[in-house]
Amino acid sequence: MKNKHLSYDERLMIEKGITNNKSFKKIAAKLEKNCTTVAREIKNHYTVENTGAYGRKFNDCIYRTRCSIRKDCPLQKCCEYQKEECPLLLKPPYVCNGCKNRMNCTLTKYLYKAEYAQREYSEMLKETRSGTTFSNKELDYMNSILYPLVTIQRQSIHHAYINNLDKMICSEKEIYRLVDLGLLKVRNIDMPRKVRRRIRRKNERHFKIDKKCRIGRTYQDFLKYMEKHPDVAVVEMDSVEGTKGGKVLLTIHFKNTSFMLSFIRDANTAQSVIDIFDEIQEKVGLDNFKKLFPIILTDNGTEFSDPTKIEYDKDGNQRTKIFYCDPSSPEEKGACEVNHEMIRRIFEKGESFDEYNQEQISLMMSHINSYSRAKLNDKKPIEIFNLVYGEEISKSLGIIEISSNDVTLTKKIFKNS
Repeated sequence: MKNKHLSYDERLMIEKGITNNKSFKKIAAKLEKNCTTVAREIKNHYTVENTGAYGRKFNDCIYRTRCSIRKDCPLQKCCEYQKEECPLLLKPPYVCNGCKNRMNCTLTKYLYKAEYAQREYSEMLKETRSGTTFSNKELDYMNSILYPLVTIQRQSIHHAYINNLDKMICSEKEIYRLVDLGLLKVRNIDMPRKVRRRIRRKNERHFKIDKKCRIGRTYQDFLKYMEKHPDVAVVEMDSVEGTKGGKVLLTIHFKNTSFMLSFIRDANTAQSVIDIFDEIQEKVGLDNFKKLFPIILTDNGTEFSDPTKIEYDKDGNQRTKIFYCDPSSPEEKGACEVNHEMIRRIFEKGESFDEYNQEQISLMMSHINSYSRAKLNDKKPIEIFNLVYGEEISKSLGIIEISSNDVTLTKKIFKNS
């Protein structure tokens, strides 16, 4: 079949049509497509924005018009909070593009944008054509979690997944795909309901993280936040992989000082990231943690799929705020990506971290943070960091200053460690 994929121009026509309140039938006729194609496109590729109205901030609580504390409303933290969803979203066009009340509405906005839809669809197409990239170690890791729960204890994959979410390294849909491909010990016959169902065609786009995680945390939300708080220091977070299925580094880059922390993890899971932030707070205290991490900008990896447990500590205290870059946009946290080049001088891409421990990784980061930078007027990142936050904090995080002539960016630094 020719022209089965919508082009960017056709998506622009869809966006213009629903903004002008044209019916799906009229839009489809102009595109020479079926109206279900238009409906499916909008449902699969909308974007979510938590924006308020003129003079009013975002508030989707059902009691917002009669709440006595609505000016300083904590929303989800309020015991009375109940989310309100616009009933108009349940019928065509399923988005807010042509809504007359849009500029006065403080609820969550669901918008179809051609540029966003095209980028999202292109990314989905790339992922679906790439096959599986999981190593044997990663498949063994998932088997160790899922096989006893699904096959022996007769749990559903959904139940096993949501109750072990922080241990998972891929989406729930990807697990079903791996089962279909026969790459996991769990088989379709172990899922009685799936055996009874006929296979249905789907064309859904799944982020590595759930879209709900991104509500209020998108890169556009980040830019708006920075407009209101231009003096806030940004911390960029990412992962550096060694061999597939092996140990992984979590990197935390303080953009204002070019200082970077790195922590080694046995698996690239959300729980491993949460544990590291809990450990950092334990070492530096809550007040210093808030100073170090006012906001964090990261990508859409599954290891960052539980933002709430990073944003709040075990006692429910908010300690930071997380924002996500747009998919496939590493340049949006370019400072962190550039600093990874220092790590790659020591470890080439694809080289294993398995034989190294946290003490050795901290030693490596001590050398990297003691490397003079032209953009810091030839100062070292650790000097600037200590000037801003204090030497005690850098030492508590395992980083010490190395003499300039002793700085080494090779594996020789590990010989005596």
